[in-house]
Amino acid sequence: MTAAPPDRAGAPAKLRRLGALTAKELRQMVRDPSSIAMGIVLPVLLILLFGYGLSLDVREVPVAVVLEDPSPTARELAARFQLSEYFDARLLASMRQARDLMQRREIDAIVRLRPDFSRRLVIGDPAVQVLVHGIDANRARIIQGYAQGAVAGWAATTERPEVRAGPVAVQSRLWFNEAHESRYFLVPGLIVLVMTLIGAMLTALVVAREWERGTFEALFVTPVRAGEILLGKTVPYFLLGIAGLALCVLAARFLFGVPLRGSIGLLAAASALYLLVALGIGLLISSAVKSQFVASQITLLVTFLPALMLSGFLFDLRSMPAAVRAISYLLPARYYVALLQTIFLAGDVREVIVPNALVLAGMALLLLALARRATRKTLA
Repeated sequence: MTAAPPDRAGAPAKLRRLGALTAKELRQMVRDPSSIAMGIVLPVLLILLFGYGLSLDVREVPVAVVLEDPSPTARELAARFQLSEYFDARLLASMRQARDLMQRREIDAIVRLRPDFSRRLVIGDPAVQVLVHGIDANRARIIQGYAQGAVAGWAATTERPEVRAGPVAVQSRLWFNEAHESRYFLVPGLIVLVMTLIGAMLTALVVAREWERGTFEALFVTPVRAGEILLGKTVPYFLLGIAGLALCVLAARFLFGVPLRGSIGLLAAASALYLLVALGIGLLISSAVKSQFVASQITLLVTFLPALMLSGFLFDLRSMPAAVRAISYLLPARYYVALLQTIFLAGDVREVIVPNALVLAGMALLLLALARRATRKTLA
């Protein structure tokens, strides 16, 4: 099949063709239930699932406080655990009871106040034993830190001079996430997944479906250019992605209370850049494989899973091996996550926003150019 001869009617004809293609795609998108489900319903489900169901905070930890010393001072320390919002404490009299509960996984930690606790307190050498269930190493470290904080808080407020802190007091403050809520950085990261689904996955499936049905090839015998076809495909899903972004931002602000300290204009511009990158990936994949099933699998492997695992959305990239960190620099989601977390929580920090935005802009230009080139080859 050969392509139609180049059209020389000028810019008005190109605009008419582009408008017709865009209108056709919009009508097709509205009529297609799967597009609406993936573009609107799925982002809403992800917002609710990740916002309410996923949390890295540790609250109401079941803990046993073994009170082998019945003195008032020991009971005062035990009450610190009972009144804490981070612990669900139960008082026990023996370590054997606590050990049995730990083995049955009914508690996650044991705080032991030995029989000589009061005596050691008098001589200035108090000791509190904290035993933590270590199957989940990250949770164990958090619980251990909470327990140490409870003991330190008790020591700072007790009126006994032998357990008071020294003359140097530490005043700590958590910047950018004063509430210490994991959803403050999880919800902005969720926007990455939504933009990836709408931009890459949906575009790859829709274009591949047209390849399978033969409707895409029918356009090649018309005066429509390859670039106009791709632009007509891009505009509707770009608008759908912006609608998904608006849903996410509204949910972040009014449903989960995540602060937005940066400019909404910068947020929209950064999201538009990443959406163009995702659209370019989807168009490139569908142009290369022309099969819905293969396109969906490749898109899942190269966009969604890396955005979930290697973008800094769930896991700190600095704790990963050097080889994995090097691979993450090739992923556009890494830069978008940095932009979102900065704009939401820190504000308009140019030193972070400008470099990451420039990388996304370069990736968008490269991917869209490759997608246009791949489509042009099929016209020959």
